[in-house]
Amino acid sequence: MLNRRPIRATLTVSYILFNTSAALAAEDSANSPQNTAAEEQMLIQVTSPRLTRNLYETPAAVTVVDAPEIQQGQQRLQLDESLNNVPGLFFQNQFNFAQGLRLSTRGFGARSPFGIRGIYIQVDDIPYTLPDGQSQIDALSLDSAQRIEVIRGPSSVQYGNSAGGVIDVTTARGDESPSGGAVKLDAGSDGYRKGTLQANGNWDDYAASTTFSWLDYDGYRQQSAVQQGLLNSRLTHRWSEGQRLTATLNLLETPEAEDPGGLTQAQVDEDRQQAARFSNLLDAGQTVSQQTVGLLYEDPALLPGELRVSTFFSLRDFEQQLPFPGSSLIGYDRRFYGASTQYQDDAQVISLPLHYVVGVDIDRQSDKRRRYTVSASGQTTGQTQQETQNATATGLFAQGDLELTPAVTFSLGGRYDHLRLSIDDKLLDDGNDSGSRTFEEFSGVTGLSYRFAENHQAYLTVGTAFESPTFTEFANPNGGGGFNPDIEPQTALNREIGLRGTFNPAVAYEVALFSITVDDEILPFEQNGRTFYENAGKTQRDGIELGVTWDINYAWQIDSALTLADYRLKDFVDEQGNNADGNRLPGLPNEQWVTEFRWRSTGQRFAALEVQYTGDLYAENSNQTKVSDYWLLGLRAGDSVNLGNQTLSLYGGIRNLLDEDYFGNIRINANSDRPVDQRGYFEPAPGRTVYGGVSLAF
Repeated sequence: MLNRRPIRATLTVSYILFNTSAALAAEDSANSPQNTAAEEQMLIQVTSPRLTRNLYETPAAVTVVDAPEIQQGQQRLQLDESLNNVPGLFFQNQFNFAQGLRLSTRGFGARSPFGIRGIYIQVDDIPYTLPDGQSQIDALSLDSAQRIEVIRGPSSVQYGNSAGGVIDVTTARGDESPSGGAVKLDAGSDGYRKGTLQANGNWDDYAASTTFSWLDYDGYRQQSAVQQGLLNSRLTHRWSEGQRLTATLNLLETPEAEDPGGLTQAQVDEDRQQAARFSNLLDAGQTVSQQTVGLLYEDPALLPGELRVSTFFSLRDFEQQLPFPGSSLIGYDRRFYGASTQYQDDAQVISLPLHYVVGVDIDRQSDKRRRYTVSASGQTTGQTQQETQNATATGLFAQGDLELTPAVTFSLGGRYDHLRLSIDDKLLDDGNDSGSRTFEEFSGVTGLSYRFAENHQAYLTVGTAFESPTFTEFANPNGGGGFNPDIEPQTALNREIGLRGTFNPAVAYEVALFSITVDDEILPFEQNGRTFYENAGKTQRDGIELGVTWDINYAWQIDSALTLADYRLKDFVDEQGNNADGNRLPGLPNEQWVTEFRWRSTGQRFAALEVQYTGDLYAENSNQTKVSDYWLLGLRAGDSVNLGNQTLSLYGGIRNLLDEDYFGNIRINANSDRPVDQRGYFEPAPGRTVYGGVSLAF
């Protein structure tokens, strides 16, 4: 029988294990019979919900993506390349490196006009989400990523503030493959150039991996160039008893990331590639320098449970000119550090097996922030902000799985969070805007998992979550600094019912139905070119996520993911006095469908065709501006040749194969104080683009 081909688990399905390099090597070397689906499922473990579980004991929508699907034939620029096939995720802003990738899951994170909110992100046990809820992923090295776990739904509450979902990334340690290295060179449309160097080694009780990449990209639009360097290194020491200590070093240098700004519809019709007027005049964009170190200690046999302790320290220097005059030149120097400890063990409760985890997270963020006014000609005319922003977050969590029968598992967990945000105002000419806000929140989750057949599972989960405003979202629209007294955290009640399973070894499926009620939803609006935030009355989010993976035969595979949802505002009047009750939540499509057809030869040749549909959405709370739906096709392919102890690989792809006109980002509620036809909502995406690369592994 043919060896099993590597495939991605787009929906927490079986076969995940076979994406790892070690498993691939083992399968290629052993022409053994194909494992059954049940045997494969017994090997799958997911760790991102804090408590390590076998897949079919997990009452949650969890997706795992491994290295081949992250990297094979990809540009390795943004997370959407790897996670586009995950139901419930929606990506925007992939092409504006100054504003950053926008990501939402089941509506969480949708409000952010730039970057990521409402989703907890960690890389190698180092949080990329700050205590105040902001996330930056510009330092994420997809060239070194080995595994990405995604949680959608209520099980994410174990990560505390802003955990509407979780993305947990693990990068290479060096022990995933034999010692060696690789050189990659990429080039493509719109001045795309990228170089990557990789090295990994194993000796005695040590393993190490280092990846360095440099990106130089002119961009599709005017004023959208980026230069970015990334270094990600890990060094691991192992003890004979199974203990492991891993040190991580991550460095980011972005000397240039330009911001082309948003366009009105008239400007789009005139020239899709132009930048907004003030983006050019003010040379809008950002520079970033960040250095992060982390330590992770793992002890698999302590007392006799498993102990995991991590700590980290990060420095970030940031400066950005926003694409409008006024109070638009910002900068900060950040220190972000913290530690986390968790302990897992097994016990007996009324003669029933209990698997549990307890832990504590402590993080602190300190930003020395400054803001300046800039004239229309680009001259700095004054300073409007000089303050220190501090955020300290402490979280205590516990989770337990009680095995009621061999087929039924009951899960119960809770988390207590204490969050303190403070501002120390140093610019006293306009008064003292110092102050603080403190939040204490308890979040809980409970679930039931029923394995009603050997290869099929049903689960039910209910959980609560909270999300505080970030420092940026606390900005006071009435002038001055300090905290906006009229904005409060939003709270959510999450309900989810799911099914997953396999029909024979070839077809795997997942179905998840969710219903989420959010009180005091935080939504953005713009005033004098600057973004502020307010609480909506309520939102209701209901939907279904479907996914299928079908191994037709050794050579062919189909992955398909469909999301159908309805996101609605309730009891909300917008800043213009419009009654938005019953309107759709802006910035979110109700329909998404992604299907990928994959082919591989018996050698190392591969090809993939991706078909993506994104439904229409609205640009503002009042639902006056409807953004059309669109279809995208993408193609990538490659081949490798063994040259003695070296491997030469060629790969390439075409994005937006049909040259569709669509928008890579919608700046929701932008310029809301202007007439609708004068609002700069739109950031056009590139048309048809091509890229190619060559890799030499040794």
